[in-house]
Order: sequence, then structure tokens, then C-alpha cells
Amino acid sequence: MLNPVNTFKQALKEGRTQIGLWSGMTDPYAFEAVAGTGFDWLLIDGEHAPNDLRTVLGLLQAVAPYATQPIVRPMIGDVARIKQLLEIGVQTLLIPMVDTAEQAATMVAAMRYPPRGIRGVGSAMARSSRWSAVSDYLQHADEQMCLLVQVETTKGVSNLAAIAATEGVDGVFFGPADLSASMGFLGQLAHPQVHQTILDGIKTVRAAGKAPGVLTTNPKLAREYLDAGALFVAVGIDTALLMRACRDLAAAFKA
Repeated sequence: MLNPVNTFKQALKEGRTQIGLWSGMTDPYAFEAVAGTGFDWLLIDGEHAPNDLRTVLGLLQAVAPYATQPIVRPMIGDVARIKQLLEIGVQTLLIPMVDTAEQAATMVAAMRYPPRGIRGVGSAMARSSRWSAVSDYLQHADEQMCLLVQVETTKGVSNLAAIAATEGVDGVFFGPADLSASMGFLGQLAHPQVHQTILDGIKTVRAAGKAPGVLTTNPKLAREYLDAGALFVAVGIDTALLMRACRDLAAAFKA
């Protein structure tokens, strides 16, 4: 058995735009329904959604038959938690609140086996190697690991060039919600200064030869970020889409 190819990472390296959907779902049945809707990638959120290691495993199993690629965001960039996520088969991680190149380098190391990193060696008992059914997993696992770091504070923006230049970082994601708050514009995700900071950030990341990404539910802003060079953009949130559709339907018949 061969190790699954990380087609998301491959697409970023080739400069192909990847359109994604942010997910707050924790139920595999609902997540599988979303997996078949045509997005290039789905974000499994462990920071603001109530996902733990077991629910993430269930979501990975639900999405496995589909072409869309799962990206997992843990609650924090913790080396031990990253080890557990990799062992259940995660190949792409989005690490929140990365403010320095040193933090980014630690996350790179956490996703790679020694001597290139510090990932614990225990794949024989894990889903990652399909319980040792994947030939030479230890020798080739690092090639398929994709690290995305999230810059969402003014400190992170000030260190952006160094973060993006960190070897092993595949992409830098801009979080407009926390970034706007850090800049003094809490709740104003589309504030002109926030918008310009992200546009400038996209240029910096591209200049480093890495992939920029962002989340926005505003179609106009999404187009602008894509035109500016963003390579992976989440254009919606599944829980928000569900709530909006339900509210609109209820209102249409109760008006």
C-alpha cells in the first residue's frame, strides 16, 4: 500500500488555486454530505468548534472517499497534540496564532521525523501508516506533510517575512477576525486597514515562494484576495450557511 498523496500540497506547489469551505461540523454524517459538494478542501476546526481527537478521526474517515482534502486546525500549536493528529492520518495542519519564525520552525519540526524533526516514531500502531500496511511510511511520510501557519496579530504581521521564509512552511493563512481585533478594529473584518494588511501580506508570502491563504464570506473580498495572489481561500462556513438557509426559510413562511 502506498502513502496517500497530499493533493492539496501538490496543488499549492504547482500554483493552482484551491477553494475551500470552513467547517464547524463535528458529526461525520453531516461532514460527509459537505465533502461531496465540490470544494477542493475542507477545514476541520478544533479551535472554535468542539472537535477533539476522536471526532477529528471520524471526520477524516467520512471525507476519505472524496476528492476534497481535509485540513485540520488544532486549538493550539502543541507538539504533543500535533503528534496525535498526524498518527490518525492528518497530512495538512493549520496552526493558529503563529507570531514568530521560531514558532513556525517548531511546528515544522513537530511534523517531521528525526533527524529532520522531532515527531515521535510510533506509526506501527497508527492509522497514519495504515497500521504498517504503507510501505516505507517512515521514509516517505515527511514528503506529504503540509504546514500552514496562521498569522492573525500585529506581531505576526511584523514578523511575516521571516515566518514565510521558514523552511518547511508551505503556506501562511491570514485570519481576518483576530487580525482585525489585534489592529484595534474588533468585528470589522473588512476594515480598509485590515483589508490592505492582508493584501500586502499576500504579496510578502508570494515573494517568499510560499502559498498565501485567507477566509472570507464576502464574495467581493474573496475575488480581490484571489486576484492578489491568494492560493487557498475559504469562501464560506458550513454552520453559517446552514443557519442562514434555515432562518430565511422560516422567515419566508412566517412573514
